[in-house]
Amino acid sequence: MSKVLGAVKVGIADLNVVEHPGSISTIGLGSCVGVVIYDEQIRIAGLVHVMLPDSSIAKTEDFKQGKFADTGIATLIEMMLQKNAKKSRMKAKIAGGAQMFTNQSGKDTIRIGPRNIDAVKEVLTEHNIPLLAEDVGGNKGRTIEFSTESLLLKVRTIQQGEQFI
Repeated sequence: MSKVLGAVKVGIADLNVVEHPGSISTIGLGSCVGVVIYDEQIRIAGLVHVMLPDSSIAKTEDFKQGKFADTGIATLIEMMLQKNAKKSRMKAKIAGGAQMFTNQSGKDTIRIGPRNIDAVKEVLTEHNIPLLAEDVGGNKGRTIEFSTESLLLKVRTIQQGEQFI
C-alpha cells in the first residue's frame, strides 16, 4: 500500500477535505452521521461530521456549518469544487446515525440518529450525488476513515469489529 501523506482528522460538527494521497477520519459517531464525498478521478475526498438534521433549528446565524446535514454537505461540496473536484463525478458513502438511547418503555426518544440518516440522504439526493455505500443505524458508535488510495471507507463499530465499504 502506498504511503499516506495526509491524515486529516475531522471533529464533531466539523468538515474538511483531503487530497491524494491521504486519508480523512472522524471518531465518535453515535447518532451523528459521517458523510464522505469524493471525486474518484482526481482522488479528493471530504468528510462532514453531521450532528443534527436541519439548520432551521439553529438559534443564531453564527454556527458551525458542519453541524447540520443541509449546511454541512453544501459547504463540503463547495470546498471540494474549490479544489477542482467536479460535482458530476462526486459520490458518497455514509456511516453512523445510531439510535443511542431509548426510554424505559423501550420506545425511541428524540430519534436523532434516524432523522440524521434521512436528512443526509435527502440532501445528497438534492445535490444529485449518488450514495454508493452505507453502514447506518443500530445502537453502537462508530469511527470511520476514508482512504483516497483505495476509495474505501473503513468503519469500526464498537463491539463489532471493522468492515470496508
